[in-house]
Amino acid sequence: MGSVKEITDEANFQAELSNAGTKLVVVDFTATWCGPCRTMSPIFEQLAAKFPQSVFLKVDVDKCQEIAAAQGVSAMPTFIFFRNKVKIARMQGSDSAGLESKIQQYSKASDGEEGEVVAGQMDLSPFITNSECECLNETDDHPLAHALTSGGGFLQSDCDEQLIISITFNQSVKIHSLKFKAPADKGPKHVRIFINQPRTLDFDLADGSSSVQDLVIPQEDLEGNLVNLRFVKFQNVQNIQLFIKDNQSGSDVTQIDHLAFIGSPINTTNMGDFKRVAGKKGESH
Repeated sequence: MGSVKEITDEANFQAELSNAGTKLVVVDFTATWCGPCRTMSPIFEQLAAKFPQSVFLKVDVDKCQEIAAAQGVSAMPTFIFFRNKVKIARMQGSDSAGLESKIQQYSKASDGEEGEVVAGQMDLSPFITNSECECLNETDDHPLAHALTSGGGFLQSDCDEQLIISITFNQSVKIHSLKFKAPADKGPKHVRIFINQPRTLDFDLADGSSSVQDLVIPQEDLEGNLVNLRFVKFQNVQNIQLFIKDNQSGSDVTQIDHLAFIGSPINTTNMGDFKRVAGKKGESH
């Protein structure tokens, strides 16, 4: 049964984050004088029991002012989500449904359902900017978005077997390995990988350009096994593109049920947290 641990000081806080490893950590920044905090307190306890695979911490901002200041907490309650000691999301206010929804969203990458992840690495799905991802030659009914979430359907090619998948991250990441779940006959076989491209490559460029790494995916690895990359080549990735040349059977339809990127963020700055203060996107100043 999950329980909420009360943090006493900065050293205690850092120790709990370290001990959690790749588990999701949810931290409630609260105050005894705060009415909404008192409302959320029993709900937070219930969520800790409901999600025992995650770690739940409580920080009294009056007793631990240095922690609150370091995390930029200025209103209570504030909930901050960590994994691998990295801040991946935050929310403010007494929105119990919103809090549970975020816990469900971010706990999926650490609940072990998709197999083991290398120690010190994590599923990078929380760092993917879905609105800036695209896939060339996807079918309308089975787009890329279906393959980026576990159990969310599948990605399928349209006119022929080839696909170009373009993934953008909201901060620089290191990518250790890939994970594919796909049917044994329709899953990817030959995959060319490109990083930090200014735009999505077309098929001719993807076929003729120099890649960072070329993979031949063994059929048995389409069950969600780790497909290791040359880690030294993927140390500062803002975007990654996969050119899937063919599938295991040579048929005209390629299918991917789930695609995951395993690695770690370079720092804790999420560019999605920043808001423009003047002008519009694309304007120079």
